[in-house]
Amino acid sequence: MIRIAITGPESSGKTTLAKQLASHLEGCLVEEYAREYLMNTKKTGSYSLDDLVEIAGKQYLMNLGRDCKSGYLVCDTELTVIKIWALDKFGYCPGEIISLYERQQFDLIFLCKPDFPWQPDPLREDPERRKYLFGLYVEELFLEDEDFFVLSGSPEERLKAAIEQIKAHKTGLKEG
Repeated sequence: MIRIAITGPESSGKTTLAKQLASHLEGCLVEEYAREYLMNTKKTGSYSLDDLVEIAGKQYLMNLGRDCKSGYLVCDTELTVIKIWALDKFGYCPGEIISLYERQQFDLIFLCKPDFPWQPDPLREDPERRKYLFGLYVEELFLEDEDFFVLSGSPEERLKAAIEQIKAHKTGLKEG
């Protein structure tokens, strides 16, 4: 199974791309758990580090894709998001999140650039800081020596670029 992570700051097109890719590849889609958690607990804007630890644990387990019988698992977020979220909002990232972050494994990581207008949403917080946060993602992925691809442009352009990278990845896979 090819495991694909979509990451980036809020309102950067992660969910749109994840849904498009999963549909195109006829793969399994893992949704962002933070959205479900915050809506169900009604903690929009009033969450704690403990909430982020809980969100990280559930997202990690979901991203394992144990029920996915498809050849592709597309994750609409991963733990870089939660690590940066914790560091940015609380100035600290708990060891539980770091441990899960270090254990996650993906074949491909797509970093979505916030190069289109902000889309309002009750769970989003930083319309003016998306470019700054994007820089934190680039820095974090470089520091962790992750192989990642930046996607920009329209949803169609992003999908096309992602599909090209997936095809290149597949042809680069070794038999055995």
